[in-house]
Amino acid sequence: MAYNSGGAYVSTADIGALGAAQAGVTGAGNTGAIEVGGRHTLRLTLNVTAASGTTPSLTVNVQTSPDGASWYTAGSFAAKTAVSAESKAFSGLDRFVRLQWGAPSGTTPNFSFNATGELV
Repeated sequence: MAYNSGGAYVSTADIGALGAAQAGVTGAGNTGAIEVGGRHTLRLTLNVTAASGTTPSLTVNVQTSPDGASWYTAGSFAAKTAVSAESKAFSGLDRFVRLQWGAPSGTTPNFSFNATGELV
C-alpha cells in the first residue's frame, strides 16, 4: 500500500520479475511478462548500473499486451549512454507488461541495468 498525492491509500503491487537485473546486455531482448491485474499504471525507475564501449546507446521500452502474444510499446525511456537512472509512469496498460530493449548501438556496447517500481 502507498499514499497518493491526496493522502489516501492506494493499492499497489510489486513488479517482480519485470525488475530483474540484466547484465552484459549486448543484443536485443525482453524480460518475462507480468500480469497487471486491475492495475493499469506502472511507476518505474530504470537504473543503468554499467555502460561501456565507444558511444554506447541503449533504449528500453515498456510493452503491453492483452493476451501475452501480441505486444505494443506503451512508452519508452530516453536513450541511455552512461550510468544513470530515470523514473517514469506508464498508464493505459493491458493485461500483461514487460520491458523490451533493442540491440545497443555503438562500438562494442555493453550495458547492465535493472528496474524498480510498482503497479498502481
